[in-house]
Amino acid sequence: MKRKLNKKIIRAVLLIISINAIAMSAVFTGHLKLNSHTFITLFIFLTVISLLIGLITARQIIRTLNSADPDNPRKSLPFKELLPLSEKLETQSRRINTQMEALRQSREQYTLITENLGEGLIIADRKLIMLACNSAAIQLLNAQNTGAGKSIYTLNNSDAFRRCIQDAAGGRRSECIVMTENSEREVIASPARSSEIVNGIVVFIMDVTEKQQLENMRREFTSNVSHELKTPLTAIYGISDMLAGGIVKPEDVPQFGSDIRNEANRLITLVNDIVALSKLDENAVPYIFEDVDLYELVCETTDRLKINAAENSVTLSITGVHVIISGNRTILEEIIYNLCDNAIKYNRSGGTCEIKISHIPQKAIITVSDNGIGIPEEHLPRIFERFYRCDKSRSQKIKGTGLGLSIVKHGVSYHGGTVRAESTPGKGTVFTVVLPITNS
Repeated sequence: MKRKLNKKIIRAVLLIISINAIAMSAVFTGHLKLNSHTFITLFIFLTVISLLIGLITARQIIRTLNSADPDNPRKSLPFKELLPLSEKLETQSRRINTQMEALRQSREQYTLITENLGEGLIIADRKLIMLACNSAAIQLLNAQNTGAGKSIYTLNNSDAFRRCIQDAAGGRRSECIVMTENSEREVIASPARSSEIVNGIVVFIMDVTEKQQLENMRREFTSNVSHELKTPLTAIYGISDMLAGGIVKPEDVPQFGSDIRNEANRLITLVNDIVALSKLDENAVPYIFEDVDLYELVCETTDRLKINAAENSVTLSITGVHVIISGNRTILEEIIYNLCDNAIKYNRSGGTCEIKISHIPQKAIITVSDNGIGIPEEHLPRIFERFYRCDKSRSQKIKGTGLGLSIVKHGVSYHGGTVRAESTPGKGTVFTVVLPITNS
């Protein structure tokens, strides 16, 4: 219908134009006798009709063009006169669709990569409006109801974060640590430049809570080691200086010699514990496993502690059954020795230390219990830390390096087991070690 209507309109325009031309020719050649007024009226009438028909035709063509389907222009533009235009539109449509598909795939790949990052990623323009922000960034900063299109400060508004972002926006790479509740986040902000102009910034956010904790532990460990090494060395130096200066009475020499030997033994024990702990930390202990009877190992280990137990008036007892596991005999011996040694040192006169060996399916259990001074509940989560002491004033009077329980924890982990402590102040402490039973 449209095609027929358009053809009729075009034919009408051509007819009127032809009539107008014939009339003009007749007037000019003298065949048609018209006065000037009639001629002008006829001319205006034919011109207006021509303009109206032309306007209608133009609107019809424009309406047809506006309603054209860009994905299928040939069917929506039926006139053969518009065939070149429809071909160009079709080519352009295919090109745009190809580019849109490539853009969609690129965006999907970007989203897939950024959303699977454990680190936060933020991209912002020069006005610090976020262009992209992955979910990790929102989670790490504990932000809510934020994302692309909003100010980057909606994620975090702390002074440290603002300074870091402003430095990057000013063209300088910046780093800072942002606290979120009990966690620490490292923020790295870098400017995105085009020539010398900063067009935006890129921000990375990482969880460094564990890293900072390890760094704090390292510093604390270094400080404690320095103190523990300094104490016996100072005593040895002071006593030997007195002996070298000849200011010690002959009858006191044996006592001073005994003090030097005790401090030297303390120093050697500390160094050995540090070396053992370092090896466990770095997995540098040779993986030499053998069948070990835990009951027999406990008997052998407690034999070495009988003198210490007698000096502290503590009774040692062993109960349980023979359980054989595959493990490193030296490390297992260290575990048992340190637990029993602590049960003796932190006991009371006339107290007891009971070691029990038992098992459940595929698990061996070593229980070391005493009825000594016990450990306050608030200290239990930290007793396996290096050099940690619940009562420093009391601990200074008790011989030890402060590394025993840390060696126990690492030794148990080395065997794929677990260790836990339960204690009641004034009533005693129970350490339970669970080790897997595997065949060598």
